[in-house]
Amino acid sequence: MLVKDSMTRHPVMAPPTMLAAEAQHLMHENQIRHLPVVGDGKRLLGLVTRMSFALDPGTLASLDVWEITRHLSRLAVSEIMTPVERLVTIAPDRTIERAARQMTEDKISCLPVVEDGEVVVGILTEVDLLNAFQLMLGLPSDGVRVTMRMPNRPGEFAKLTAVLGQQQWGVMGIGTFPTPRREGFYDAVVKIPGVASEQARAVLSQVPDQEIIDIRDVA
Repeated sequence: MLVKDSMTRHPVMAPPTMLAAEAQHLMHENQIRHLPVVGDGKRLLGLVTRMSFALDPGTLASLDVWEITRHLSRLAVSEIMTPVERLVTIAPDRTIERAARQMTEDKISCLPVVEDGEVVVGILTEVDLLNAFQLMLGLPSDGVRVTMRMPNRPGEFAKLTAVLGQQQWGVMGIGTFPTPRREGFYDAVVKIPGVASEQARAVLSQVPDQEIIDIRDVA
């Protein structure tokens, strides 16, 4: 799955001249947490998040209540946004797992998706990543979710797929990961539609050198 398959296309955007109060209302109205700031041709200039509206107490310390009100009413998006030079972006043809790693490493909650010299074509958020993860594991479809533990060696995954093929079972989602705290093993999660859990248990428990760690009906 690529970034372009999971990103939010045509995100709500704002010009740098928009008042901060208007931007806050726009974000609330559209129930979004990230607002790309763009110039001509939708070229990325910066990003506004909910944290952007947290004002520096030092800036307001010398102002009275009326001056604070005037200051806030005149504040433009360009004055509170994170500028593009400090943003991490990603191209639409990068993989979704690469995007997840980038967000994890940089401890950020979104990635503006850009191409052709910083032209915004979408935005990828934590929610988009979670939705992609659900799709990969087949959550939207009813079926049996099975976790198989297998040695990390050539041919083991082929054993599992061979059994699935012999039974003419389809797979709606699949994922593998190293077994926690057990070196040399992998866990494979498969989502099988149209099969009863007891039937799946009876068949998959016969796969040589592998064991069922978890099995459940998921709707």
